[in-house]
Amino acid sequence: MRLLFVLLGVCAPFIHAADDWPRWRGANGDGRWNPNDLPASFAQKEPQQLWRKDIGAGYGGVTTSGGRAYVMDRQKAPKEAERVLCFDAGNGRELWAHTWEVNYGSMEYGTGPRSSVNISDGKAYALGATGVAVCLHADTGKAVWQVDTVAKFGAKIPTWGFAASPVLDGDRVLLHVGADKNGSVIALDKNTGVEVWRGGPDPAGYCTPEIITHAGTRQLITWGPEHIQSLNPDTGEVNWIHPYKITYGVSIAQPLYRDGLLLVSGYWHGAKVLQLGRTAKEVRLVWENEKELCGLMSAPLYKDGVVYMLDKNRGLQAFELKTGQILWSDDNTLTPKDRNPQMSLVWLKEADNVAALLNASGELVHVSLRPSSREELGRHQIIGKTWAHPAFAGNRVFARSDKELVAWKLW
Repeated sequence: MRLLFVLLGVCAPFIHAADDWPRWRGANGDGRWNPNDLPASFAQKEPQQLWRKDIGAGYGGVTTSGGRAYVMDRQKAPKEAERVLCFDAGNGRELWAHTWEVNYGSMEYGTGPRSSVNISDGKAYALGATGVAVCLHADTGKAVWQVDTVAKFGAKIPTWGFAASPVLDGDRVLLHVGADKNGSVIALDKNTGVEVWRGGPDPAGYCTPEIITHAGTRQLITWGPEHIQSLNPDTGEVNWIHPYKITYGVSIAQPLYRDGLLLVSGYWHGAKVLQLGRTAKEVRLVWENEKELCGLMSAPLYKDGVVYMLDKNRGLQAFELKTGQILWSDDNTLTPKDRNPQMSLVWLKEADNVAALLNASGELVHVSLRPSSREELGRHQIIGKTWAHPAFAGNRVFARSDKELVAWKLW
């Protein structure tokens, strides 16, 4: 069974800092790109490859910040090891690599790391598939701290390895590692690696947590193999727990929150939408669809009451968030039909309903997404087969496969 995850980013000297992609799913973690200088003819322009570099395997995405691109990989020789790699985003020159030894053992689909590097305040935060968490100086790769969450905190490695990307919140870095005794998420001091709190009863899944604000109160939403959970991001205290036990524990795609409604969707048991209440302790089920709306790895997009989400059977679908009414399906034209289909979706020009996606074949596709229809605008091959999330920065895209990291100028 093929299942896994994505994330990471990259940035160049010629790209303004506001155009960085410093974390999983972009600057705000919500899949929005929206470059300022997008030309009208962007979809027809042939991308120009700027550089390519050989790297090791992995499912983790790319991130960019301050003229640098970051990605994780795995080496099998001379010793088995995971690495955080940093490249000059302008010319692809490797600037540094930070390495630690690992033993994947019998980990299923043990190709390489699954998560993305998170860049914040001059530091790079990463989590490897076996639970090693690191904080590095983003410009030099020198370690600030490094900790084995399995050995130190009792984290339990899930079947396909740790996949959730680190989340920065104030002075804390949040890790979804399923630590022993109510440690679904553990918060570490981002400067020292010392534990601040742990919270949530679920073991580790594969979904990156997210912080939302509902009714004036911040909530940390985390999805594990048995429950959807809301925690207090300052203390780890549980606000509420809603049951959602998943076959094989494959809680992967990031939930979507809008206007008091929280969408969670999985491969085996479909979509659920929860209504959050007037207080942080209230939640109720609004609707669910176990057969026709089954996401897997791909995080959905949202606009004007409509969700655009990749279904395991029907391809990309549009449906109403409030009701679950399906508006259209793309019949697997945007990414190949597969047992485990994948695409990475971002808003390219949200105001005009234009999205960009990197499909599992390594094609960058520009598409208009509207409640009534979808229209493909352009398609360009930029890399080989991949499940990893690309980074979009300025007028460039950075993508990775199991063999290489590439940078393309799009206009």
